[in-house]
Amino acid sequence: MAASGGTKAILAALFANAGIATAKFVGFLITGSSSMLAESVHSVADTSNQGLLLLGQKTSKRKATKEHPFGFGRDRYFYSFIVALMLFTLGAAFALYEGIHKLQHPEDLKSPIVAVVILVVAIGLESYSFYTAIVESKKIKGDATWWGFIRQSRTPELPVVLLEDAGALFGLVLALLGVGLATITGDPVFDALGTICIGLLLGVIAIILIIEMKSLLIGEGATDKELSTIEDELAAGKVERVIHIRTQYIGPDELLVAAKLALRPGLETAEVAQAIDDAEHRVRAKVPAARLIYLEPDLDRNLAERVERR
Repeated sequence: MAASGGTKAILAALFANAGIATAKFVGFLITGSSSMLAESVHSVADTSNQGLLLLGQKTSKRKATKEHPFGFGRDRYFYSFIVALMLFTLGAAFALYEGIHKLQHPEDLKSPIVAVVILVVAIGLESYSFYTAIVESKKIKGDATWWGFIRQSRTPELPVVLLEDAGALFGLVLALLGVGLATITGDPVFDALGTICIGLLLGVIAIILIIEMKSLLIGEGATDKELSTIEDELAAGKVERVIHIRTQYIGPDELLVAAKLALRPGLETAEVAQAIDDAEHRVRAKVPAARLIYLEPDLDRNLAERVERR
């Protein structure tokens, strides 16, 4: 569900941004607005970013090899990290440069009504993309807040598209405000200030994404809820307790679980094997992402020591 939902949100953003980028460039050529130029580059960057996210989804499906025995699931994290870097360099840095340049060398706008119409249409298209991302995200968000979903989600595409679309919408409003004030007052400085604000906004969003994607790329473990469920399912049947456990997402839909389990004393070899198999089945039934499970049976030495003291 996460992968299909992410693809739908990416495609909606891809088509919306491609159309918006074209319209914005036409608007910039007609008006000469720096806000329009900054937004044009921003939309081009976003369109390229959606292409990278789709590429990451495709390459992550490659079969495991001897060199990469756990597969290529982290490709989706890698390309999402590249998207965050592109948003920072092509989006934020360019907007700040263009805004400062126009602040130092202001130029009057031409045909500002064209820019206003294009920005209003772009807001409509971007709203559709943002709405699609919200609908798809709600399917896996659960009870978490939106900020919690962005911070805790192990599926990178939806948080990326959500933040991109949110930044694009606010950026369009800032561009509309800059163009509007410049038209009303006759002072092009407002257009330049709008461009700088767009750059700062994109910079903040890019930094948040860079931090989150870097964390996923390095390797994050199961969420607190997932870990609690896994431990509860492992510590059942003939398992006395979980001695220690390590988890890590090696892809958005693939969780590695490694644990040492204290089994009941006196079990036969066949019973030990069955207890391990049963524990694996219980975990996979409750946490489907836990596809790779490695369990090591052991005796509860603390319990044995307490019995000996008695």
